[in-house]
This record gives sequence, C-alpha cells and structure tokens, in this order.
Amino acid sequence: MVVATEPPMSAKVLQLLCLSTFWGMQMWVTFISGLVMGSNLTRHTYGFIQSRLFPYYFHLGSACAFFNLVVFAMYHPRDELTEDETTQLLVLFICVTVAALNAQWFGQLTSEIMAEMHLMEQSYGLGQDIGLCSRKVYVRLRDSDPKYKKLTSQLRFYSTLSSLCNLCCIACNSLSLYYTAGNLVAL
Repeated sequence: MVVATEPPMSAKVLQLLCLSTFWGMQMWVTFISGLVMGSNLTRHTYGFIQSRLFPYYFHLGSACAFFNLVVFAMYHPRDELTEDETTQLLVLFICVTVAALNAQWFGQLTSEIMAEMHLMEQSYGLGQDIGLCSRKVYVRLRDSDPKYKKLTSQLRFYSTLSSLCNLCCIACNSLSLYYTAGNLVAL
C-alpha cells in the first residue's frame, strides 16, 4: 500500500537507522577491520574470521537495503515521483539487488572456495604466515597443483565480484546519504 502523506517519525527513524547501520558497517568492514586483520593475522585465521563474519555482514546489509527501499517506496507514490525521487528509488533498488546477490551467492561461494584452499594449504604446511609477506610459496603451489590453480582462479573471480558488489552498495548508500542529507530541513 502506497501512502502519499508525510511519513511518521517512526518511518523516518527506521530509514535513517537502516541506512546508517549499513553504511557504517561498510566503512568499518571494508576500510578498517579488513585492512587491520589482513596485516596482523595469519592467512588462515583471517580467512576463518571472514568466512564467519561476512555472511552476517552481507545478510544484515541486504536486510537494511531492503527496509530502506520499502520505507522509501511506501511514502513516495510512483505516479507522484520527482526526478530525484525516481533516482533515489533506482539507487535503493540497485543496492538491494546487489546486496542480495552478494549475500546469497558471491560471498558464500568465496567462503566455500577459500575453505577448500585452506585445507589444501594446510596439507602443504602453509597458511600460518602473517600479512602478504610470502606470496611466492602460494604461487609455486598454484603452478604445481592444477586443483589449487583452479581454486585460485575461482577465488579471484568470485572475490572480485563480491568486492564489486560491496563497492556498488557503498556507492548506492553514499548517494542515499547525500539525498537524505539534502532533504533535511534542519540538523
């Protein structure tokens, strides 16, 4: 049911809560915790934490994006949309779609492939190095083991898609924040 009236305070709070929660998580996970953990934890510890943390991150982000879209759509009837509102609706829809793809497919496949790679690396006594210091060992393993080479290629592919989805959601939420801030009457 689409409502053409001014949204109640509860709807506005829900909209801001979902938008700020998702955007804040994105900033923290993408630009702070990932970099700190990647440079201070062993390869397998970092991968294990990612495989446990990312499903929550992706699913909570998808839920926040969905609620943002629903609340916005409820209070902006389609036949009365301005150009800015149409753009905002499109941005919210893209964010929901991309976040859902990442939660249901790319993120999950990345974690599964990484877990399989870690088992292979453990069988060769690898994975306890910290940061990016010993890449040569993994390159040699990739060159000598066809299965590991295939997994490396798949991981790179799905990890890239997952990262692009994440960056797309960051852009969408940044645009939504910009739109929302532009429509504030006062702070």
